[in-house]
Amino acid sequence: MTALWTSEEIASATGGIAHGTFEANGIAFDSREIGPGDLFIAMKGEFTDGHRFLDKAFSSGAAGVVVSEGGDFPHVLVSDTTTALNDLGRASRLRSEAKVIGVTGSVGKTGTKEALFAALDRPHRGQAHRSVKSYNNHTGVPLSLARMPRGARFGVFEMGMSAAGELAALTRLVRPHVAIVTAIAPAHREFFSSEEEIADAKGEIFQGLEPGGVAIVPFDSPYRDRLIAAARPYADRIVTFGLGKGADVRALDVVPVDRGTLVSAALPRAELTFTIGHPGDHWVQNALAVVAAVQAVGGDLAAAGLALAEMEGLKGRGQRHRISVKGGEALLIDESYNANPASMAATLKTLGATEAARRIAVLGAMRELGPGSNDYHAALAEPIGEARVDLAILVGEEMTALANVLGNKVEFAHVPDAAAATALVRDELQAGDAVLVKGSNGVGLSALVEALTNGGS
Repeated sequence: MTALWTSEEIASATGGIAHGTFEANGIAFDSREIGPGDLFIAMKGEFTDGHRFLDKAFSSGAAGVVVSEGGDFPHVLVSDTTTALNDLGRASRLRSEAKVIGVTGSVGKTGTKEALFAALDRPHRGQAHRSVKSYNNHTGVPLSLARMPRGARFGVFEMGMSAAGELAALTRLVRPHVAIVTAIAPAHREFFSSEEEIADAKGEIFQGLEPGGVAIVPFDSPYRDRLIAAARPYADRIVTFGLGKGADVRALDVVPVDRGTLVSAALPRAELTFTIGHPGDHWVQNALAVVAAVQAVGGDLAAAGLALAEMEGLKGRGQRHRISVKGGEALLIDESYNANPASMAATLKTLGATEAARRIAVLGAMRELGPGSNDYHAALAEPIGEARVDLAILVGEEMTALANVLGNKVEFAHVPDAAAATALVRDELQAGDAVLVKGSNGVGLSALVEALTNGGS
């Protein structure tokens, strides 16, 4: 197997000096992720310094390290390890012949990225690459680029932001052939004065498009024309996706089926009927963006349809568990990784469409919503009602505004934290129930999911 990086290549890419000869087959800047043959980049952060973990990295099998402080071990010495990581990402992109797709949006980024990877990898096993987890920021994106195998045929990279200008920098590093905006919603609202500003910041992804590049834009978004205007100076072609008449990639028929959705879609020069292995209207939108991108890079649409049917739920993003309770089983829908008003409404709608004896919604506070936080939380009363929720368990102080609105309309309990919510769910859960768990990551509802899936009731 050809090495991902040699010490000579690392030194050349970073302008560093190699001490010892080595080859690396993987890269990490977290010593806990180092495996045999990996390269460890000793990053210096605000609260820690990777140089403190060199012994741990080598004991875990690191082939070499990138450091700004030398020593008697195989390494490449650089002046700044964070800059070196960016240099490695840039060099990886420069040497690659892969078709590269960038994905951003207020909601649906990670799911779309994972679905795209599955769609492109299915007919070309081992030749598609993507950013793992939610590595979508100023360190995660260059790391994901640096990890791209030199022979990759496709690369899919998620890009996030919490301020204007961040995506512009990331997209110029990734240099996508295709750039997708999934949707615009009030995520990170406290950092922006309006949703229009969020749309503008997301539209920065188009600035890095390669010549001849394709911009993929949500047709049904109220910010469609704003995104198209942002794409026009940089894109050779703009493709819209959605349900509305006039979308370039459009769902003609959408039929709920067992544990998913059957979709018939019209694309430029093609039609495709496929099943999505996830329920929910938001996954229909994600899937339309996926098939639009697959067609844009010349991928196999039929294989993409099969991959969408085979996809399983992602941890914290729709994964479903059958858990044992007294008298039978209950369904747990794990959406604990993150939350904003749009994703809350979408997943509550999915809960409402789920057959169950009772529907329980464990809803954690939504963070980073700025001055309008109370209004956004209170507005959840409508989708809760529409989903026919039998019991709402509200977690966190920010949920007070919603509790005040719910009043006697829906049975609810307001608890301070994930531990209290876990205890309450254990007491309440019955056979035949469906329970949705969703909230911002900082609320810690993943601990509730872990407790229920590992310990049952």
